[in-house]
Amino acid sequence: MKDIKRYTVTAALPYVNSPIHIGHLAGCHLPADVYVRYLRSKGEDVLFLCGSDEHGVPIMLKARQEGVNPKELIDKYHAIIKKSFEDFGISFDIYSRTSSKVHRKTAQDFFMVLYNKGILKKHSSMQFYDSTVNQFLADRYIVGTCPNCGNDRAYGDQCEKCGKSLSPDQLINPHSALSDSPVELRETEHWYLPLQDYQKWLEEWLLVEHSDWKLNVLGQCRSWLNQGLQERSISRDMDWGVPVPLDEAKGKVLYVWFDAPIGYISAAKEWGAAAGKDWQPYWKDKAHTKLVHFLGKDNIVFHCIIFPVMLHAHGDFVLPDNVPANEFLNLEGNKISSSRNWAVWVDEYMQDFPNMQDVLRYTLIANAPETKDNDFSWKDFQAKNNNELAAILGNLVNRVLVLTHKFYDGKIPARGTKTKVEEDLENSVRLYPGLISGLLDKYYLREALQEFMNLCRVGNKYLTDNEPWKTVKNDDDRTATIMFYSIQLLANIAIIAEPFLPATAKKIRDYIHLSPNHKWQMASALGPLLNEGSTIEPGELLFRKIEDSEIEKQLVKLNSSRQPEALEPELLVKPTIAPFKENISYEDFAKLDLRIATVKHAEKVPKTDKLLKLTIDVGAEERTIVSGIAGYYSPEQVIGRQVCIVANLAPRNLKGITSQGMILMIENENKELVFIQPEKEVGNGSGVS
Repeated sequence: MKDIKRYTVTAALPYVNSPIHIGHLAGCHLPADVYVRYLRSKGEDVLFLCGSDEHGVPIMLKARQEGVNPKELIDKYHAIIKKSFEDFGISFDIYSRTSSKVHRKTAQDFFMVLYNKGILKKHSSMQFYDSTVNQFLADRYIVGTCPNCGNDRAYGDQCEKCGKSLSPDQLINPHSALSDSPVELRETEHWYLPLQDYQKWLEEWLLVEHSDWKLNVLGQCRSWLNQGLQERSISRDMDWGVPVPLDEAKGKVLYVWFDAPIGYISAAKEWGAAAGKDWQPYWKDKAHTKLVHFLGKDNIVFHCIIFPVMLHAHGDFVLPDNVPANEFLNLEGNKISSSRNWAVWVDEYMQDFPNMQDVLRYTLIANAPETKDNDFSWKDFQAKNNNELAAILGNLVNRVLVLTHKFYDGKIPARGTKTKVEEDLENSVRLYPGLISGLLDKYYLREALQEFMNLCRVGNKYLTDNEPWKTVKNDDDRTATIMFYSIQLLANIAIIAEPFLPATAKKIRDYIHLSPNHKWQMASALGPLLNEGSTIEPGELLFRKIEDSEIEKQLVKLNSSRQPEALEPELLVKPTIAPFKENISYEDFAKLDLRIATVKHAEKVPKTDKLLKLTIDVGAEERTIVSGIAGYYSPEQVIGRQVCIVANLAPRNLKGITSQGMILMIENENKELVFIQPEKEVGNGSGVS
């Protein structure tokens, strides 16, 4: 076990051929920010690193498309992305870029260490070339028929249908994904990283030493290891990128996925130079530094196999302690796509909803695709704001501030007589910082946010149950006690809110004049964090109501700006349709009793990740159904929905709960579960035929 003295936290470098969208935020940048803010609140030494990934073939192609040179393109999008992160409150210590001189030298020095150690292999090979665009093709930009499963849209590095790792020369009928033209082979020389030489080390390091990592991460890595690792080229024939630092390598650059992760190291160097601090302990003190990479699932292989091999082979740097990668966030039921403009762009969001970054933060954390792909919808965004943030957190803060000014002219009253009610409140509040801390330490941000909101519910219940607006008429001591504890609870909430909702937390702190010195550890006690007699501000509503018209405007904007599919490799893969099952007789079908019902209540089944306990109204009665949809829907998202159920399925015991039926769902092309619902609302219990 390490004696941790500092944390180095990275968020995946966004590619600068477009602005950033909510998929980027949900996948890695927002989870990383929550984690970093939490660590800072505990007083930990943290270095939070990110920057723009500015090399590679797509940059060149986008520059051609826009009629500019690559430098002009990256300067444009780097500025947009950097400002988006700043406006949204992502608290990087430095947001760097891989076109910097520091990065070029760092990446070249890294290459030379491996080269001088004799680790890299030089090979002459025939590689595919697209004469239409005069470009050697990266593996991802070659498509053809998979020799393993027959998928005719397999990539040159992997078949998305069967998952087999490929090389371009294995494809049947390979052609360019850029121009759809036939490709030709031309001879070229490149340097390779022999991943196969490190397979045994990786199997021990990944599957034994880090067997506690997220299952989706280990599963993807295990798949690659089971197929057997192969050497991988780390150079490319092109003129845009970090030049290979050898005289014999004119016209060749480092492969973008060799140079990009080194960007974390060069960013630390730039931070150190600007801040006057030593960057090296954050990357070289192996005994006392914890390195954590936040990223989306498309980057798992690079951060869990290729980059660790690079770091291990180099020898000087810390290896990652964890890589809590997320799955993908979809938008209104469809895959987010930059090329099709099917996205919510962060810079546009900040224009449309100024000073409301915390509403989007809350929605994205609540729907975080931590174990499975999840969905963002504008209606859910509205509901999260109106029914949760405004109705629970905002309502509590507003009531406490208003009542304090009404009863005590904005002064914190002297604490009156504490009763068992307050003792119970103290005992309850005391649990939350430790509970939330335990979840954040394990990267369960979605559950941690739920527990934070449960703390807010505790505050609302305490205020509602004890009714100070009534006791003030005849019991000054009781009223003072209720208001004293309610105000103190706002201090606890402000501290715990900061990682999730930093702008909101600052407002609450400012309203109650809570010192920035009050850190996470202080949130476990109800007081006094604020002194009796201190003045608090009247404040303003933390969250305004979002109107239906605003949501309709966003939906119209989204659908009207959607573009047809572009020639982009990830968009050329056709969805796989499951084969039809054997025929059955009408009599077999007639045995099914299919009904429409409405979900009246929903809650997570304790100690499970997948199960929701649903109370449904089937017209004549209410039933309990246990459904494995918790990875796709929160309880709040399903309440009020009309669903289709199998009403005559034999009862089944699941986790000690008797389930009386089954909810029917559709699995779409993104492997998500989607409800089967009537086009119009119908009576509960209506039959389906």
